[in-house]
This record gives sequence, structure tokens and C-alpha cells, in this order.
Amino acid sequence: MTRSAERTLDWTDRVLDLEVGPVAHGGHCVARHEGRVLFVRHALPGERVRAVVTEDQGGSFCLADTISVLDASPDRVPAPCPWARAGGCGGCDFQHVAPPAQRALKTAVLREQLTRLGGLTGGLAGTVEVEELPGGPLGWRQRLRLAVDDEGRAGLRAHHSHEVVPISDCLLAPAGLLEDLLERHWRPGDELEVAVDALGERHLGAGVPPAERSASVQHAAGRDWELSPGAFWQVHPELADTLVEIVGEWAAAPAGGTAWDLYGGVGLFAAVLAGQVGPEGSVSVVESARQAVADGERALRDLPQVSFRSGRVERVITELPDPDVVVADPPRKGLGRTMVEELCARAPERIVYVACDPAALGRDVKLFAAQGYALTALRSFDAFPMTHHMESVALFHPVSAERP
Repeated sequence: MTRSAERTLDWTDRVLDLEVGPVAHGGHCVARHEGRVLFVRHALPGERVRAVVTEDQGGSFCLADTISVLDASPDRVPAPCPWARAGGCGGCDFQHVAPPAQRALKTAVLREQLTRLGGLTGGLAGTVEVEELPGGPLGWRQRLRLAVDDEGRAGLRAHHSHEVVPISDCLLAPAGLLEDLLERHWRPGDELEVAVDALGERHLGAGVPPAERSASVQHAAGRDWELSPGAFWQVHPELADTLVEIVGEWAAAPAGGTAWDLYGGVGLFAAVLAGQVGPEGSVSVVESARQAVADGERALRDLPQVSFRSGRVERVITELPDPDVVVADPPRKGLGRTMVEELCARAPERIVYVACDPAALGRDVKLFAAQGYALTALRSFDAFPMTHHMESVALFHPVSAERP
């Protein structure tokens, strides 16, 4: 296909019968038609489906959504939510997939990203499994954001769209959490923040009158955390303590040592690191959100070895003493070349990396390898059932005592 043909090609709204291939990162499966790649939602590997093209920029690929299944996979199940369909809510990618098969699809994506982007062959890239968390596939979501359409109705956004899909419930949220909010009239264009605390009580943040906003209390790492409205916290109720356990085990910060908790939020991991380094050590939490820093300082005021620094991580760490251990929980884009090089140049004994995107993790694995740090342990969790998302924890060690 010539470049001029690519620019003018547009299959939008075209209906195609497709043989579905492997799963791809992002909640799609791959199909091919007339020399082009289609990323198809609501399909499964091995199926034959009828799909409509939903987005086409005229290049070598386009996006499509399944509108009927001609030959179904044995892993296909009825979606429990009526809005998990073509043209419906964009939040859930895998409601049509049996939960064990969802984890198998995520495992395949994780392994592929580690191999293709991370440059790994065998070892962890071939053995890691996405693990189930307790609680089941529905009712787990403790924090979500509702969008408001032009008529003032709250709902969820369609896939790859600003369009708001009006709903009467979200099955990922605890039962009854949204009922009255979905019945109210809101200011068009607003977004509503909704959270559930450790006691199952609802708290509202942005998008509601100030009088309706309230702080929430979560419990993890053996302590309570009072969070300001809109503050970040893991959305799965089992994830925070799961991460705390693994990060603590792998960090193993030495008594009297120095630890960094980067992109540290309210200092969840710092609470564990503080117990490891003890009163003679130090833990520096670096976080750009000032309100999170304030919440963290309040929660950890009994740990004088913990200090919070507010600002961009890449700037603040230049002012910190070299660490024995680094814990990093960066945003979805990952660490990137500059940050990986800076961390490795400071020569920590180990780096524990919490990753919410397997592609970013794969890219950073390769960057760490180039700086002489090898991936030595990896676990991944299905912390977002019914979606394509997962959470991973990776451990890096220097290959030798010599810095590259």
C-alpha cells in the first residue's frame, strides 16, 4: 500500500467478518483484513466475529468493535453488565471473558511486552503469571470518576471517546454506591470523584459542592491513612497490603540505611521502609502532589526517620544522599531513560519498581539492563478484573559491583 493510499483510506463504519488472532496490549485482539491490522474489542483469540470499524486514521491499522460472534471461544461468557458492549461503556474490556481466561490473556500480554520491548528471552518473561486477588471480579472498585453529559446526567465514557454513556449502575463498584448520584442532575461537563473507605463508607471529591466533600480513611501497612478528597489510593481493596508485603520483602533496606520512596504519594511504602532502616536510618518520600504530602506527613508523624519532599522527582533526587534501596511507583508512562540512568548512577543495592503498565515496564527493563541492572524477580496481579489493566512489582539488582 502506498503512502498516499494510506492517507486516503478510511474504513470507518465498515462491517467486516474477521478471524481473530492473539490478544494485544490495550484490551484488543488482533485480526487482519486485506493487508491491514485491526485491533478488535469484545473478541477472543480463535473466534470468528463480525465487527464494525470504529476508528481509522488511514494508516496500516484501525480499530474495530465486535457486533456479533460467528464462532465463539469456549472462554466466552455472557457479559454481566448491559453496557459492556460495542458502543457502550469503555471501562471494561473483558466482561465477555471467563475470569481465569482474563488472567491468561493478561499473562500473555505481560510476557509479550517483556520479550518484545524488554529484550528478555526465557526466564521470568516465560514463567510470570498474573495472579488473582481475593474478592472476585465484581464489586471491587473503591474509587472511580463519573463524567457528566450535556444534559447533566452522570455516566461513564465510551471507549476512546469523550462521549458519556448514561448508566444505572456500575457492577465493578460496591452495590448501591452510585444509585443516588446517577439520579441527580449535575453541572454539564463536570467530573465526579467517588471513593469508598475501609469501613465501606462513601466519600465524594471534585464535582460536588464543598459541603458534600469529605476525607476518607483507609487501612494498610498496619495503620490508618486519612486521605483528602480526591487523593490517590489503590482501587482494589486487597492491593495496597499485597504491594506492601512484596515491596517490604524485596526492598530489605538495611538498618541505619538510606531509602527512597519515589512517586510516593502518602508514603505507603515509606511506612514499611521506616521499620527496616530504624530510627538511625532515613527514608525520603518524593511526591509532586502537595496534598498527598500533607496527608502523608500527618499519617507518618510518629516516624521521624521519614521526610517528605514535594516536587518533581527528577529534580528532588539530585538533592538527596545516595540510597541503599529505591522504591519507585511512577505514573503509567513508567520511568523512562533519564530517570533510569539517574537511579542507576546512584548505585543502589536494589530497586523495587511498581508498574501499572506492562509496556512501560518492558521498555524500562531494557533501559535498566543497559545500565547494568538485571530484573531478578517479578510478580503481577489482576488488580483490575474485567479490564485489561494489571499491577506488577519488579526487582532489579546490579549485575556486578562495577557501575557501567
